Amino acid sequence: MRIHRIALATWLHALLVFLTAFQAQAQPLIANNSPIRILVGAPAGGSTDTMARVIGQAMGQQLGRVVLVENRPGAGGNLAAELVARAAPDGQTLLMSFTSHAINASLYPHLPFDPVKDFTPLTMVSTSPSVLVAHPSLSANNIKELIAFAKSKPGQLNFAIGALGSSLHLAGEAFKLKAGVYIVNIPYRGTAPAVQDLLAGQVELMFAAVGNVQQHIKSGKLKALGVTSLHRLPNLPDVPAIADTLPGFESSAWFGLFAPAKLPPELLRTWSDAARFAVNSPEVKRRIELEGATPVGNSPQEFSKFLSGDINRWREVVKFSGAKPE
Repeated sequence: MRIHRIALATWLHALLVFLTAFQAQAQPLIANNSPIRILVGAPAGGSTDTMARVIGQAMGQQLGRVVLVENRPGAGGNLAAELVARAAPDGQTLLMSFTSHAINASLYPHLPFDPVKDFTPLTMVSTSPSVLVAHPSLSANNIKELIAFAKSKPGQLNFAIGALGSSLHLAGEAFKLKAGVYIVNIPYRGTAPAVQDLLAGQVELMFAAVGNVQQHIKSGKLKALGVTSLHRLPNLPDVPAIADTLPGFESSAWFGLFAPAKLPPELLRTWSDAARFAVNSPEVKRRIELEGATPVGNSPQEFSKFLSGDINRWREVVKFSGAKPE
């Protein structure tokens, strides 16, 4: 009987050792089969959300994983960014961010995270130049005429601002700084009401995403004075670059994919390669271009270098504008 008890105890011990080893081996497999979350600091339906869903679907196919997009809008993208900054660096939680990631570094005096040190850049997904549009009643028909008009009548022209502190708001501030003009900002609660007032002639000017005003330009309800890229855009070939009149002027929004800081090198390579492959696939490129954006898909090192430079570039504009968080 004693022998049977010893044998049973030995068997139970061996079973426990086996189960412990199996659980340890299975744990990574369980983690690898769990969904990847891409957090978006903007509402559903916008450009950032669209970029996340297009890239997420393509990355999921590459990695053989389910990719879920979660919208966490608020504080100019900071709510989503903070959640990712505090997440474990296991590749399960990513951030699809946008230009505000760089702007917020100087716009917000006390961020709950470091926009550089607390993140691992994976790739810049795309860039999106904007266009300076005017109501047809405005006598100026190009950038040179606009600057002359604004200098002759300081404070009499208005910029519609869809969101204070946004890249489009600061494109206007950069324009005023570069051109040496004074144009009054009229803030709105979103792009849609700003565009509506511009169409109605309540305001004269607005920097807008190409996709938001392209049809109004083609129909003649708005006139385009210049694009913020260094060169003309394929979908607006008749609209000159503002840089043709103000050399060096450039202001483009960007969308980029981040992971938390300290992402292991192997995960960094895998996730970045999957994202870049997705950006360069024909279907994703087509979807990005339909948004009026240009696909990028650069390396983590290139994206990291760009981010540091962009933070410095926007710091001067934020200071000039006197913009404060909403």
